[in-house]
Amino acid sequence: MPATALDIVLPCFNPIPNWAQNLVQNMARLNQLLPGISLHLYLVNDGSSRGVSEQDLLLLQQHIPHFNYIHYPENAGKGHALREGVQQTKHEFVIYTDIDFPYTEESFLKVYEALRANEADIVVGIRDEEYYASVPPTRVKISKTLRFFAKKMLALPVNDTQAGLKGFNSKGRKVFLETTIDRYLFDLEFLFEANKKRHLRIKGLKVTLKPGIVFSKMNSKILMTEGYSFAKIFMKRFI
Repeated sequence: MPATALDIVLPCFNPIPNWAQNLVQNMARLNQLLPGISLHLYLVNDGSSRGVSEQDLLLLQQHIPHFNYIHYPENAGKGHALREGVQQTKHEFVIYTDIDFPYTEESFLKVYEALRANEADIVVGIRDEEYYASVPPTRVKISKTLRFFAKKMLALPVNDTQAGLKGFNSKGRKVFLETTIDRYLFDLEFLFEANKKRHLRIKGLKVTLKPGIVFSKMNSKILMTEGYSFAKIFMKRFI
């Protein structure tokens, strides 16, 4: 049976000005590019202390069909936010990305079409080299280090686990909801656990950033916490 619906999950934490207007535009464009596909948006407010107003939410409700809003008072991390959103999804295919849709529309459509064509149960965006020109040096070092560990130490089928564009079907959804890491390395945990399931198919696809996208610096406290998270994942390899 051909797919007729797609669930899109977006985490939100202290978004920049005009984020709601940009989100309306991005969703309108996707509706144009995917005629006949009912897009269901799940926006998860991860305890924002600023940037999300009643006017923003009203705008989204008025202009985005099938808009779902999930919120809670305390910031819990991107991994937690996405699990909250994915838990609410109802259709066969789910794609999650960032609230500003940083990757090109072509990249988004490639992920969706791979799922729709049953090429994989989990489709992973793989960032090209141009990505590194848009991020702070610390992020570059972290990203390249994780790529090395993902391939050499964890033996994952893809070496890039951290791109903010991934999709999965109901089989992948089940594994995603079993993850426990709340912050930066939830993607790595997801793919590590999925790779242990011999029946699951994981596919990487090259994705490209939109022009002008700029990423923020990594918080040093998050880096310390995620060092512990990585150690937990690595030790699971021997269990």
